[in-house]
Amino acid sequence: MRDIKRPSWDQYFIHLAFEVSMRSTCLRRAVGAVIVKDRRILATGYNGVPSGLRHCDETGCLREQLGVPSGQRHEICRGLHAEQNAIIQAARYGIDIEGSSIYITTEPCVVCAKMLINAGIREIVFAEGYPDKLAEELLGETDIKIRVVEPGEARGLPVE
Repeated sequence: MRDIKRPSWDQYFIHLAFEVSMRSTCLRRAVGAVIVKDRRILATGYNGVPSGLRHCDETGCLREQLGVPSGQRHEICRGLHAEQNAIIQAARYGIDIEGSSIYITTEPCVVCAKMLINAGIREIVFAEGYPDKLAEELLGETDIKIRVVEPGEARGLPVE
């Protein structure tokens, strides 16, 4: 019998989030999200403009043009975040995500944190930090489980 090495469920889902992020059209940061319940994928999302609109590589990044630092002035961005697109995809296809987990390449911003709270997400697993103290504060007031996966694990590689 051969020895089969399989990734843990965390490694599997966070690795898929990184794969999903490859579809991102954002010029500043590629982010992917995978919503999971009972080890089944319910929805995915990546950051980019709404369907049918011109991508930022055609229009230019307004946040970059205005020198807006990361984590500020979300309202002037043409795109949606990965978490937002995953929630929208689930809603569009009638998929109940209450009580699910979300695997994200990057820690959620405050806007996404509020959406995840109201969507009934029970667990947030991410690989890379994001500088948003208010998001951390709001999530800290909930019973949502927050976990960080080491970047080596996130890419499906053993952590040394």
